Amino acid sequence: MSAAFTGTIQGARDFLGPHRTAGRTIGFVPTMGALHAGHRRLIETARAQSDVVAVSIFVNPLQFDRAADFERYARQIPADLAVCEDAGADLVFAPSAAEMYPGQAQTFVEVIGLTDHFCGASRPGHFRGVTTVVAKLFGIIGPTLAFFGEKDAQQLAIVKRMTRDLNFPITMVPVPTVREPDGLALSSRNVRLTAEERRVAPCLYRALTRAHDLIQSGAVDCDEVIQAAAFELDRPGVRVEYFAFADPETFEPVAGPIAPNSEKPLLALGAIWLGETRLIDNRLCRFRKLPSSA
Repeated sequence: MSAAFTGTIQGARDFLGPHRTAGRTIGFVPTMGALHAGHRRLIETARAQSDVVAVSIFVNPLQFDRAADFERYARQIPADLAVCEDAGADLVFAPSAAEMYPGQAQTFVEVIGLTDHFCGASRPGHFRGVTTVVAKLFGIIGPTLAFFGEKDAQQLAIVKRMTRDLNFPITMVPVPTVREPDGLALSSRNVRLTAEERRVAPCLYRALTRAHDLIQSGAVDCDEVIQAAAFELDRPGVRVEYFAFADPETFEPVAGPIAPNSEKPLLALGAIWLGETRLIDNRLCRFRKLPSSA
C-alpha cells in the first residue's frame, strides 16, 4: 500500500487524527531526507513497534550553522518517498520552510547543559534548531513513540531531556547505528566524500573501537586511552574536531583515571573533517570487572 503524502500541517493532522481517536499507536521517524539504510532501519523498527508510522522529511534551516551546508544538503523527495513506502511508512510529511516557520520565528526551544560540549560547542545554535523543530514536529504528529538513531548520541540525549522536561507523552526509542562493512557509520553526508576520503573515513570508527578495546582490556586512564586510540586518526586529510570520552547521560567530558570496577560506562565519541565533510560517531565503553581482593 502506498504511503500518504502531505506537505501541510493540517494534512498530517487530518490523516493521523482518526488513528489517534481509535487508540492506535503512532510511531514517528523525523528525518532531513537523503534517506539511506540507517533511515530504513528506523522506519522498519517503527513499523514493528507501532500501529501507524509517520515519517517527516524536512531540511531544517535552524540547525545549520553554515549557510553553504544547508544549501548543499541533498534533497531527493521522490527517492525518499520510495524508501519510506518500501520500509512500511503510512504517512510522509514533507513540509516547506514556510509551512514550518511562517513569518519570522520568535519562539525557540533550548536545552542547556547537555549542549555545552562537543557538537554543541563547535556548532553554536545547532541543537537549539534541533530541539525547536523536533518540539514542533511532536506537536504536529502527536506520536506515541519516536525513533532516533544512536549515531547522533548527543542529539538523542538532548531530545530525550527535552521530551522529559516538557512532559511530552512520548516514548523515545533509540535505534543502533547502521554501518558499512568497514565500520563507517551511514550518513547522508557520506555521498560527499571523494574516493580517497571514503577510503580514509573508517579511521574514526577504528579509533573508537580501539578506545573501547583498551577499556575492555583493563585500562582505566581516559587520557592515556584517548592518546593511544587517536593514533588511528593520524591520516592525511583528516582534521580532528574532537575525540574524547563523555558521560553518556550528561555529556560532560571525562578525563583522567577512573575508579576500578566503575559501574558507569563511558561514551567514546569523535567528530572529524575530511575536506568539506564532517563525520561523527561514537561507541559505548564498559569497564572490565576486576576480581575483588580477599
